[in-house]
Amino acid sequence: MPRAQVIAYVALGANLGDARATVLAAMQAVAKLPGTRLLRASSLYRSAPYEAKGPDFINAVIAVQTTLDGRKLLLKLQQIEIDAGRLRSYKNAPRTLDLDILLYGDSVIATPDLQVPHPRMFERAFVLVPLAEIAPDKVTTAQLAAVADQRVDRLT
Repeated sequence: MPRAQVIAYVALGANLGDARATVLAAMQAVAKLPGTRLLRASSLYRSAPYEAKGPDFINAVIAVQTTLDGRKLLLKLQQIEIDAGRLRSYKNAPRTLDLDILLYGDSVIATPDLQVPHPRMFERAFVLVPLAEIAPDKVTTAQLAAVADQRVDRLT
């Protein structure tokens, strides 16, 4: 029996190399995953590193419809990060690519390597602003107001 399709939201970010090109390429790579199709992509945004140092990040959020379960989706996203040259040298290190599952349908997932909803998404303007762009029902005005002091610039 085929696995049910789920709408998942994935945050993308990069601040090393050609971050803009890397984020755009990652969107296409996610769209090509088995049983997965891209539904919506936010604009690209520039943001200062959050709780980290280094160059500004390019960020976006995408909505995908997928038959991959949460763990398989995570593993596929981690492979895309590796293919883009991602190294995990230390916590919050600058990175060529970071992909995070924000939401996976209505599921709550709590395993050592995957927590959904993403535990820190509501603390980060670089996640909430692009998520609100493509899924306004997923972000409240109060949640956006709580991160309004974090600089996030929409790119054209």
